[in-house]
Amino acid sequence: MIDHGKKNVLGILVDALDYYAAVGRIVSAAHEGRGYAVTALAVHGVMTGVGDEQHRYRLNKFDLVTPDGQPVRWAMNLMYGTKLPDRVYGPRMTVKVCEAAAKEGLPLYLYGSKQAVVETMARKLEERYPGIKVAGYEPSKFRPLTPAEKLELVQRVRDSGAKIMLVGLGCPRQEVFAYEYRDEVQMPVMAVGAAFDYISGNTAEPPMWIQNLGLQWAYRWSQEPKRLFKRYAFLNPAYLACMFAQWLRLWNPDPARATPPKLELSYG
Repeated sequence: MIDHGKKNVLGILVDALDYYAAVGRIVSAAHEGRGYAVTALAVHGVMTGVGDEQHRYRLNKFDLVTPDGQPVRWAMNLMYGTKLPDRVYGPRMTVKVCEAAAKEGLPLYLYGSKQAVVETMARKLEERYPGIKVAGYEPSKFRPLTPAEKLELVQRVRDSGAKIMLVGLGCPRQEVFAYEYRDEVQMPVMAVGAAFDYISGNTAEPPMWIQNLGLQWAYRWSQEPKRLFKRYAFLNPAYLACMFAQWLRLWNPDPARATPPKLELSYG
């Protein structure tokens, strides 16, 4: 097991660990009934915190932030000598958590995406992992929840008997959701958007060789060039520039330089 604690990557605190340690932490929190916010950040996810002090505050209050993208893992290996052999990729971590949940009797609650996607995901999880229990599921409303809707959602999740909540709302909305709901539902809340599409079969996952080379962004860009142009054409070069500036000590990003978010209703 590898767990070197949190490392400062461009002002975002990312956990330098492997799948075994990540899943172990999540399962322990689930058994204890502890609020536990989890996300897996690739370059885009890290950069959402770099450019927004309020969101940086949220991310740095997460219990677990895994290096979802190879460039994030490379940054930690370069700057801190962590020698991580692999990233901790959100969809794969989700699968490993589901396997553990099936073995240890930890029911899941699925929240996000569209009705057809979340319904298919629930069915496929039950087919693939004998003994797993999906205690409930519901799609996103694709808008901020009202105070009454938020209370009703929290009550539904608690009443379902779920021990782990999987959330698929897209970055950064799902991170805002996990930050706000972690202590309300009193269980691990995992922001794992892409896992919903991959497990349901709604979207094809990139080939493993592309993932290993750190080119998953290029594969996704080729699938949705217009929507993802700004994200990858500007954020990727900015990430590299920031990473080398931090490594060369030309820039010292301070995780504590962040602003607590104002009271807001998260996107649901």
